[in-house]
Amino acid sequence: MAQEKDIVLIYLEDKPVSFARIEDIQADHKKNWYHVTLLMLQIPLQVVSWILKNNYIDGDEFTMQGNRMRLELVMCPPLSPTEPTEDDKKTDPSSQGKKGNVISFKNLKKE
Repeated sequence: MAQEKDIVLIYLEDKPVSFARIEDIQADHKKNWYHVTLLMLQIPLQVVSWILKNNYIDGDEFTMQGNRMRLELVMCPPLSPTEPTEDDKKTDPSSQGKKGNVISFKNLKKE
């Protein structure tokens, strides 16, 4: 099940319409239903609260005012292989022990 602080993409009638961050999930008095507080990531920012079953939070389709809706958990895409991460820089043996050349601007100055 999606959790607090997760980012979800909201679909309306199979079309993505907005991103939202799950701010809070509280159990409802009905079994397997939850009050889900969402921060809509749009301008202006808006906070909404929906009452959803746990399988709706996990991506199953539901209806709201007769419209088909769906939440999809957004996962951060992996970094491009051309962009080294900080961990790569620390463990890359070719980058350890090398010193850069110092270029003096004093010697380049024309007199």
